[in-house]
Amino acid sequence: MTARSDKKRLVSMVPATLAALLDVPEGEVHVRDQGSSGCDLVASAAGQSFAVEVSRASAAGPVAAHAERAAEVATALSERAIPVVAVPFMGQSGKQACQRAGASWFDFSGNAHIIATGLRVIVAGRPNLFRVPGRPASVFAPKSSRVARFLLMHPGKVATQREIARATGVSEGFVSRIVARLQEEHYVVRDDRGALSVKDPQLLLDAWQEKYRFSRHSIIRGHVASRSGDALTHFVSDSLKLADAEHVATGHSAAWQLTHFATFRIATFYLDEEPDEALRDKLGFRQDSRGANLWLVVPNDAGVFQGAQDRDGVRCVHPVQAFLDLKEHPERATEAAERVRAEYLTW
Repeated sequence: MTARSDKKRLVSMVPATLAALLDVPEGEVHVRDQGSSGCDLVASAAGQSFAVEVSRASAAGPVAAHAERAAEVATALSERAIPVVAVPFMGQSGKQACQRAGASWFDFSGNAHIIATGLRVIVAGRPNLFRVPGRPASVFAPKSSRVARFLLMHPGKVATQREIARATGVSEGFVSRIVARLQEEHYVVRDDRGALSVKDPQLLLDAWQEKYRFSRHSIIRGHVASRSGDALTHFVSDSLKLADAEHVATGHSAAWQLTHFATFRIATFYLDEEPDEALRDKLGFRQDSRGANLWLVVPNDAGVFQGAQDRDGVRCVHPVQAFLDLKEHPERATEAAERVRAEYLTW
């Protein structure tokens, strides 16, 4: 099925989906305008008007672009209309994009968040009916994400594809393909000279966090005797330096060095290779996931080391990487991530 025919099919599903959400017969959903208003369709039902934009993609970038267009059309209409984005299945970053744009949303899997004067429709927890086998290619795949990481590390910088390729250690052809996808998904813009910049860093970060899985790295969990997470972090950092092992702290270890917020127990370090027996002995590391307080992680891509800096004697990942890695950490990881974001990722 072509992209155009798929979009047309989704647009045709809007009246029935709206009828089910509003609990009215499908015949009472009237499509008054399709296309000429500037959005995919304008419909009326249950005493309300809806300016509906349909997106085949549920990623934050496309959803944000459609939400902005729906809001513009809703404002331009003479009556009070509700801007709505419809997607096959709405993810968390897409929900946040709609909220920022002041748009409601529903998906064709049966979930919705439509709020207006005299109307409140909230449906959550319905499974994704459009899931396809396999994992689709993503601009946030391990190697591909080097481009997003560079752009978020330099949000005010206008960079050429060649500069990005040199800084990230990948080919210009590879960068060109990833940038094309980022542009298609409304995450980056080009100036008159073709140089690139991030359209909305917060949107790009939200989209990446939604796709990111720390568990896809190779994680070796174990225990080292220590009185606190901070003491353990400094001990491991000093030991790895003496052993001349390529390393960088992440997770709670990095968050603490960055913000000194939320004491912690589990220290986490990236290593460029799996630790050998001699290094484990120097650390006093006993591998056991039960009661583990040290995670030694071999990353699925060396890009995690980009932007690393020393913080109070501990080499730490860039705040972007620390924020992402905290997603699947225990303890007060969510709060620590938001503190890192609030202090370093405001842009």
